[in-house]
Amino acid sequence: MQRFLYYLIFLVLISPANAQTIYKWTDEKGVVNYTDEFSKVPPAYRDRVEVEKWKDIQKPGTPSLAPSQAPPQETEEVKTDIYGRDEAWWRDKVRPWKEKLKEATENYEKAQTNFTKKSEELSQTNFYGRSRSQTKWDVMELNRLNEEKKKYEAIIAEANEALQKLSKEADESKVNPDWLK
Repeated sequence: MQRFLYYLIFLVLISPANAQTIYKWTDEKGVVNYTDEFSKVPPAYRDRVEVEKWKDIQKPGTPSLAPSQAPPQETEEVKTDIYGRDEAWWRDKVRPWKEKLKEATENYEKAQTNFTKKSEELSQTNFYGRSRSQTKWDVMELNRLNEEKKKYEAIIAEANEALQKLSKEADESKVNPDWLK
């Protein structure tokens, strides 16, 4: 029994103090609300949210302070646009378009390389010794490669247009330009 008490005391003394981030805001009715997840804060109140660190366990030997004696809490300012959307929201909007643009650009470059290679190959070919069907096949292959290039050009144009629209919307929303990178 005594050994059990020693283990229990040992575990209590070595356990780390846990802290939790709590988000606090006051709604239009004057009600103070708390949550431990920023995503649960209504967008309308995200620009007024206060961040607090709550400690669950005091360190041994630390005297507890009355609320009036407690040191001021550091509040972390959560930055949002004028509509209450934060950096994560903007990055989630931009990311898929940037990925689509990158993928389409890589595919376009491959199609362009294949088209150029096939064109050079055909330009060095002596057509007098070839059959009409083989020549027709080569022309069809060039057309297919050209259509593939056009498809990727259209995707690149669409992605660039979407990113420009997001950039304009970000300017209107007073967003930090670094959020779009």
